[in-house]
Amino acid sequence: MDRRRFLSAAPAAMLMAQAAQAAFAQTPKKGVMLMNRIGPSKSELYIANADGSGEHKFLQDSVFDYNAGFSAHGHSAVFTSERNGLGQSDLYLVKADGTGARRLTDSPAVDDAGALSPDGSKVAFVSTRQGWRANIWVLDLKSGKLANLTGKAPVQGDPEQPDCFFRPSWSPDGKWIAFSSDRNTVWRGHDNGFGWEHTQELSVYVIRADGTGFRKVASKPGRCLGSPKWSPDGKRIVFYDISTENTWGARRPELLDKIDSQICSVDVATGEITTHTSGPGVKIFPQFVSATDIGYQQKGAAAGLYYTSGRPGLKGPLKAPQWSSDGAKVIYQKVAFYTYRDGQKLYSWDKDWDYVYDDVFPALSRDGKKVVITEKAKSSSVVIMNPDGTDRQTVYNVETQSGLDMKLVKMGLAGAFQPAWSPDGQWLAFGVGVWFFMRRTFPAKIMRVRVDGSGLEALTDGSINCGYPSYSADGKKLVYRVYDEAQKQLGLRILDLDTRQTTVLTDKLDNTPGWSPDGRRILFTRKVDEENYDIFTILPDGSGLTRLTTHRANDAHAVWTADGKIMWSSGFYGFRDEAAIYDNTFQPYGQIWIMEADGSNKRMLTDSLWEDSMPLYLPKA
Repeated sequence: MDRRRFLSAAPAAMLMAQAAQAAFAQTPKKGVMLMNRIGPSKSELYIANADGSGEHKFLQDSVFDYNAGFSAHGHSAVFTSERNGLGQSDLYLVKADGTGARRLTDSPAVDDAGALSPDGSKVAFVSTRQGWRANIWVLDLKSGKLANLTGKAPVQGDPEQPDCFFRPSWSPDGKWIAFSSDRNTVWRGHDNGFGWEHTQELSVYVIRADGTGFRKVASKPGRCLGSPKWSPDGKRIVFYDISTENTWGARRPELLDKIDSQICSVDVATGEITTHTSGPGVKIFPQFVSATDIGYQQKGAAAGLYYTSGRPGLKGPLKAPQWSSDGAKVIYQKVAFYTYRDGQKLYSWDKDWDYVYDDVFPALSRDGKKVVITEKAKSSSVVIMNPDGTDRQTVYNVETQSGLDMKLVKMGLAGAFQPAWSPDGQWLAFGVGVWFFMRRTFPAKIMRVRVDGSGLEALTDGSINCGYPSYSADGKKLVYRVYDEAQKQLGLRILDLDTRQTTVLTDKLDNTPGWSPDGRRILFTRKVDEENYDIFTILPDGSGLTRLTTHRANDAHAVWTADGKIMWSSGFYGFRDEAAIYDNTFQPYGQIWIMEADGSNKRMLTDSLWEDSMPLYLPKA
């Protein structure tokens, strides 16, 4: 899904900068980059007895904290926090009473999922430092020495395919570390490739604490085996087992209660696998709490903590439980998914730009007005405003004007989408209908409206799914996407707004077109095979097709900057965590990139655990 389009001729960059100056004059940098993030907006750690009694907040100074785990002796805990900036994760060590937190890592990379060694001298954790892929690292707490256990050639898999490592766990004797990995699997889209968001296949591996002895201990074709933890005697490793396909449904609220996973364990010596649970429900984060009892989290309608023994747990939404070594205490997080306020400052990985949260599909007119699709999954309407968020005006209200099923709108699957300014700033074109994988069964149409809310008209008839309009530099034409497999209408179309004649530009599985600021090329995403999407440009007459990305991970959501560069979202460096444990998200591996119009000088602009997208630069004058 394309998230925003800024389309203007080259002189608009100067006007845009002038309009943004008043709103962002405080930044000492070049300006701000607006972006959207899909992930929790709040995360706090809690601690309770194993049965859920005595629950209270764990940290006195909670900021945005998650993925906590006790030390073996119970005197301390390690956790991940974004207190250095939203989106930037580091590890912290804290006393068992939640006081005295101190920072263990200090890197712009993702540092997460820390696990203290049994003697408390080391921390194994996931990090994207040294190459941006998620690897298992070990930090010596006394010396500060770092070692990348999975970054060496014998362990690394095919770099063109998924190749990351997650959720480390120490053996009771401190000699081995277990973890999950998608190395040497293939990129897959859900629904047999129809859905472009990736699923994930994981196996369980072990490696010695010195980086030797790497081997696979549990694997099932077409299955995801995740979050391994050792048994108290070190003979077994417990994990959750879910189908690769259902790692998509496990992070989508509309699908969550229709699928299941089970808790299993493997005999490390023999490879024999035992299944410990049955029945419905997505069960994750298992841990031996005694020699015979396993605790785990269940997601969905029956959310809470459960035990294979059947003893009482804790009911209600929570995430990532980890029990103390004696099984008496459990620490976990509670998250919220309310929308960030527009203008919320985020961590910036670019020394020249501040990063700021914004609503979806932001775009600027030549005279400096901003348009967004506001509060996706609530109203998904078209709203214009000043760049600083003042003087808000709804020019198209989905609830009162679209006739859409508001249940789909509130699920984030329908509404208005992809607004585009006409070059003279008098009109807004946008799509209205459903999107994502539901486009195969529901229509959408191209609309336009004047900025004062008058003159609303449909530019397509709604018989098929049309969306993602973009104005030519002279304002006389619109390019947009059509999708109807049954009628074999695919690809990009150009509508002449004077004659209302439509021209076929492409007839492939193409999407999210955008006219360049100078009007010379059209940017879009193409599905190049059953699993892969890449970025292309083409001339408006249909010639000059150019492919800009070739990696097997998806590249999409491409947009132009005012000075003719291309920004897009890519899964190039893979997942940063296990797919099935995410909530309310689509493509958590998606990070923002930028490149020149010819595809050169590619570089990544975000490195978070969350889905980052919809970038728009607002430079200072």
